[in-house]
Amino acid sequence: MARLKIKYNAQQLDRTNLLKKFGMVLLTIIIICSILPKQPRFRYEFQKGKVWNHENLISPYNFAVLKTQEELNTDKKNVLKTIQPIYNYNLTTGKEQIDQFNTDLIEKWQSTKPDTIKNNFDDYKEVGVQLLNHVYYKGVVSLNTRFQNRGNNPNDNAQKHYNFNLVADNVVQQKNTADCYTIELAYAYMGNALQKMKDIQNKKWLLDNLKNYVTINYVFNENLTEKLEQNALANISSTRGVVQKGELIAEKDKIINNETYQKLESLRKVYEDESKISGAQNFVTLGQFLIISLSLSLLLVFLNLFRKDIFNNNRLLSIILIIAVGMLFVLSWAVKLKIPSLYYIPFCGVPIIIRILFDTRVALNMHLLMVLLAALFVPNSYEFVFLQFMAGMVAIYSIKTLVKREQFFVSSAIIFATYLIAYIGLGLTRNGSFSNIYWSDIIPFMVSVGLTLLAYPLIYAFEKLFGIISDLTLMELTNSNSKLLRELSFKAPGTFQHSLQVANLAEAAIYKIGGNPLLVRAGALYHDIGKMANPQFFIENQKTDKNPHDELTPEQSAQIIISHVIKGIDIAKKNQLPEVLIDFIRTHHGTTRVDYFYNLFIKNNPDKLVDTSLFTYPGPVPFSKETAVLMMADSVEAASRSLKEHTEESINGLVDKIIAHKLQAQQFSNSNITLREITESADIFKAMLKSIYHVRIDYDIKLKK
Repeated sequence: MARLKIKYNAQQLDRTNLLKKFGMVLLTIIIICSILPKQPRFRYEFQKGKVWNHENLISPYNFAVLKTQEELNTDKKNVLKTIQPIYNYNLTTGKEQIDQFNTDLIEKWQSTKPDTIKNNFDDYKEVGVQLLNHVYYKGVVSLNTRFQNRGNNPNDNAQKHYNFNLVADNVVQQKNTADCYTIELAYAYMGNALQKMKDIQNKKWLLDNLKNYVTINYVFNENLTEKLEQNALANISSTRGVVQKGELIAEKDKIINNETYQKLESLRKVYEDESKISGAQNFVTLGQFLIISLSLSLLLVFLNLFRKDIFNNNRLLSIILIIAVGMLFVLSWAVKLKIPSLYYIPFCGVPIIIRILFDTRVALNMHLLMVLLAALFVPNSYEFVFLQFMAGMVAIYSIKTLVKREQFFVSSAIIFATYLIAYIGLGLTRNGSFSNIYWSDIIPFMVSVGLTLLAYPLIYAFEKLFGIISDLTLMELTNSNSKLLRELSFKAPGTFQHSLQVANLAEAAIYKIGGNPLLVRAGALYHDIGKMANPQFFIENQKTDKNPHDELTPEQSAQIIISHVIKGIDIAKKNQLPEVLIDFIRTHHGTTRVDYFYNLFIKNNPDKLVDTSLFTYPGPVPFSKETAVLMMADSVEAASRSLKEHTEESINGLVDKIIAHKLQAQQFSNSNITLREITESADIFKAMLKSIYHVRIDYDIKLKK
């Protein structure tokens, strides 16, 4: 009954996990469908200057040809030239300034008492009033540089003046700034006029006083002028000419010139606008739902067949789905903003993130999925898919063995080179000439490659949010200058040297049979950190002939030896080591026995019943290829130190004996390692141990044979 209940509970958990999985996928499909653009896609792909690769295109209906942006800009410029600015005539300004001049002149005349002035006060006053009246009658204006620069030749003095509309008492009069005074010109006029008056003795004194009463009386009305400009711009037509129904728009195998391109763009816009009005976006949404459902279903099938660990782990699966949603959100955002080129989007960032977090196969599948979905929204889909898929494959291959951070920059350079070569190759294939290649189109590739470097902080974010570990983090953890490894080398130097040798052995074996070399190296470096608690009880750290185990019973000694696994787990958790590294600490002895003290107990107590649990490691047994290789490497390295004589025969026999013992104890039953891979690992261990202990072949014997 208990077994049936456990089996039933397991089935319930599997069913719940499966429902959660498909719920996540369905939610992802709905989110993607909601963010993707809904306008139907124009069926033809075209680019200016490229060949029209489709059949002859005949206009299905009448439509207006849109103006190019250059044409619209020219029209706007020409329309603005026709707008004359509005100025308000301030009628009271001149009168107020003249009255103030009359009032102030008496005080200034009396205070200065100019001895050189022979004329009377009334002469100066009369001349001053006449000059000010003339200036204000003609008008004082401030020139606006915006209207001065409307001419084609800014150096032409004649173009520094412009026509304007002067409003006075709701009456509009057209004038030119050349017929008015600026403040500077008013000063000059009064100065010249005074020079011609012989009756005025102190001309400079009067001119200096008059300057204080010259101000603008033709005031620029900016608000009203801007309204006139906006109304004029709003009336500009966005179209030029009409394409009649049945008219030939594009001819097969002909170059798409500016005129043809503009007609095609106009037809595309009319098609998309009519589709929006007719409600076809509902069918577009249905089509997107079917495409995305098919794509994600194939992704799930792939994961179920080749990466069950990801398929069965909803946390890992959610990472892949979040990346897919994020990438398609960026794509949708770019399409809605109508950026000049979708090549600006860093599509290569997706395979880089997936490759570092998971593996090459998952990265390739995800990249292909993203590129194919993006191809629904870009012109020249084949060219887009070819360029992005080539660059994505190069991105994945260039970081296959990530051991240095500089590889990100090297990878970026290689990705850009791939884009460049592929783009030039496509251009030469289609046009047969370098002159027809648009070199400015390379700029989006450069921006995309630069943005790809954002993959690095995103990887760090995914690690922290989902508790996973990447090769970048493993690189940091394998640095022997890290805090925990420095502490190990100081407290247990023998154990540290042992860990380094185990790391070298395990890493070499994983390179041979396939796996994650960085992971197994990191696991090897930390697998014995529990020995820091009692380093003197482990033979590699004993510096004298005195052995502390001599004063303990076999049971006590065995428990101290076994405790280094438990203490290692505690130390690792306290130092926040990733769970995947703690697994190496748990499993590196599996469920084996501490045979030396077990046999010693039997020898000393032949008639006493043995409690084997006191001499057995708690496990579990290794459950991955990397943890299995570490167990073998740890055992053979430790045992090789106890050999009295290091010969080829002794090393070969030792390695075979230890691995056979592990197999007999079923220590590899839960790991995905094959007998062939175990044999290949054993061969690596033998070769490396012989090199470490300088085992040489007896050449005399070999020659006799």
